[in-house]
Amino acid sequence: MQPVTFTNVKITDKFWGPRITVNREVTLPIEYKLCMETGRINAWEWQPGKPNQPHIYWDSDVAKWVEAGAYSLATNPDPRLEKQMDDYIDLLAKGQLKDGYLNSHFSLVEPEKRWTNLRDQHELYCAGHLMEAAVAYYQATGKKKFLDIMCRYADHIDKTFGDEKGKKRGYPGHQEIELALVKLYRTTGEKRYLKLAEFFLTERGRPSPHYYNQEEKARGEEARAVESYINLQAHLPIREQKDAVGHAVRACYMYAGMADVVAETGNKELMQACRRLWKSMTQKRMYITGGIGSERFQEGFTSDYDLPNDTGYAETCAAIALVFFAHRMLHLEKDGQYADVMERALYNGVISGVSLDGKKFFYANRLAVKPEVIERGYHVHPAARQEWFGCSCCPPNVARLLASFGTYVYSHDNDGIWINLYVAGSGKFEMDGHNIEITQETAYPWGEKVGIKISTETPSHFAVNLRIPQWCRNPEIKVNGKIDDISKLLKKGYAQIRRQWKKDDMIELTLPMPVEVIEAHPDVRQDAGKVALQRGPIVYCLEQTDNGPGLDRIFLPVASLMERDGSIPRQDNFEILHKPKLLGGITIIRTVAFVKNTDDWKEKLYRPVKSNYTKKQITAIPYCAWANREVGEMLVWINSFSTVDNQFCM
Repeated sequence: MQPVTFTNVKITDKFWGPRITVNREVTLPIEYKLCMETGRINAWEWQPGKPNQPHIYWDSDVAKWVEAGAYSLATNPDPRLEKQMDDYIDLLAKGQLKDGYLNSHFSLVEPEKRWTNLRDQHELYCAGHLMEAAVAYYQATGKKKFLDIMCRYADHIDKTFGDEKGKKRGYPGHQEIELALVKLYRTTGEKRYLKLAEFFLTERGRPSPHYYNQEEKARGEEARAVESYINLQAHLPIREQKDAVGHAVRACYMYAGMADVVAETGNKELMQACRRLWKSMTQKRMYITGGIGSERFQEGFTSDYDLPNDTGYAETCAAIALVFFAHRMLHLEKDGQYADVMERALYNGVISGVSLDGKKFFYANRLAVKPEVIERGYHVHPAARQEWFGCSCCPPNVARLLASFGTYVYSHDNDGIWINLYVAGSGKFEMDGHNIEITQETAYPWGEKVGIKISTETPSHFAVNLRIPQWCRNPEIKVNGKIDDISKLLKKGYAQIRRQWKKDDMIELTLPMPVEVIEAHPDVRQDAGKVALQRGPIVYCLEQTDNGPGLDRIFLPVASLMERDGSIPRQDNFEILHKPKLLGGITIIRTVAFVKNTDDWKEKLYRPVKSNYTKKQITAIPYCAWANREVGEMLVWINSFSTVDNQFCM
């Protein structure tokens, strides 16, 4: 199964359309300006003694901006943007050394330290992002200059690293080049690039001797314990790794690269590792928003069910990397569980990383924020997005994802078409020589109905596979007005409708969206006694702007919101309102809660239990839309009553 390229997907969606437009018209120009002002783009012209000395990861920041710009050019030609990228590519061409090496920091600042510290210095990471940008730019414009530059660099890296005699048996400290080399292989057909990607993966963590220990010895440093490389996923060979550990972005870039190599080679050990690591991450170490990486100092995973809300990290780049991994696993296994996680991350933990106006960004995406509590070690103020960062990996990363969003909507194989996301617009395919177009009409994720029109030049027999989200309890499908029995169609999370399709055949899909009251696994200690609200794919939160301060004192009477069997929320206890003029057009949830009073506490810090509660209407908004108004508190997981004793309520 292959994704349908985003250039064959047209998006008219009222949820994603404005975000993609803002990304193109606002975010990309802002990021270019900031890359110029900070010296990132002109790093290749730096001279000793001048300001803005090139940093070890600056090349990757610009590369992601170029990649995002290339995707934008492919659907919306822009001569000014194209010239900006061409000028940068000219700088790369001038900066490339005779042997093919290409890194602004190590070419200009520390040339004697090339390839001496793979563990920390990001050389291969930067190379990977430049490769991805070169592939995207070639596919968008047909110009080969950037691609040729990066093939020369890839050839240099291939001559330097490998298991052949005389080569370094090293691998990147920050993974990324693995998936980039597969893209380069698929574009050029050069099998050495695929072989090198597989080498970097299978060599990783090999003991006796451990490569990073060899590097340390060569630098005159004391060798670290192998166990300390867990943050780099280099503590064990990846075929032996069972848990998602370490730096979350590194991890998911590596997992995505593993899935790519599996797709090309059929490596069964890597596939088994992909499945194990997927389960570890999504069943025990992922936030309800699709965020991953709960610990801020290592920006990574800790232990099973350790998901703190106010100190959690959930880096924007990590959610994006999770989308990459999920998308690849979906195409390997045709299983809706991967698309479900992809959707969760896209609608929640990814786009929360950029403001609605496209001008400010989150590095970390916490699930609870009290603005006056700012701990040392935070990259940013936890309740306000920033215009830029010293380590600015997230802004261009979210830009490249939004610019290529269409590629996640549809997939196809020799047997049929797969609709992974419900997004208003259209997609074009070719099946057995027939041109086919699918058009979606929907207000998703706010509306429950999706109209899907199939248009073919001539009647054609194939399968249309509709993802049935795990959150949806009672879906309904009609084909040309006739109800189909979903239970007979369902296979691995997709309803497969196989028939001869003709022009203007219609599928009507209804995905009921009651408000769900969600609880976390009992071992997630930070969420004990708390619940979250979700409707469809959207996770909701409380914001101080709507509910006043003291969100931690709000309690939801969960028992009164449930039917007697405790399984299905009662819809009439929630007021669902669509607000077309609020935050770009969102659907809000209103319900009744109780607030613990503080008036009678006076100067006491502790006392015997005799709390009083006041009944109050609360408003929840989509998590992805928070922090676009006044700075204030935010909360996803809300205190809950299992029952409400009315004697405490005024």
